[in-house]
Amino acid sequence: MSENPRNPLLTVDIIVEISGGIVLIERKNIPRGWAIPGGFVDYGESIETAARREAKEEISLDVVLTEQFYTYSDPRRDARHHTVSTVFIASADGTPHGADDAKLARIFHESDLPEPIVFDHAEILRDYFTFKRTGQRPKP
Repeated sequence: MSENPRNPLLTVDIIVEISGGIVLIERKNIPRGWAIPGGFVDYGESIETAARREAKEEISLDVVLTEQFYTYSDPRRDARHHTVSTVFIASADGTPHGADDAKLARIFHESDLPEPIVFDHAEILRDYFTFKRTGQRPKP
């Protein structure tokens, strides 16, 4: 085994359902574009706590995690690092406001998604909308 092992970084993404749509953020940082709210899990933090914290930091809302949707681990999902993200579905009330590293937070529907959507989030959203229509989750 290597003395300096390299491991993927653990992240969470949160598909927040609100007012019949979902919340996406416009990123302040590179890569610029639209994304599902989320971020890195801190050392000593559970993924559930990280998901609630990231949602609060980026969209200024308290969320209720309703289910763990799927884990995405393609090493190419984020060009900056090898990340593994557990995606949650959550609900919230109120109006989202962009904060932290989110320039904007807005509610979208499947028919009016913005462009560009960064990372592998377009794939995640396709999987999510398919799941909502059919009940089928992505296959490993």
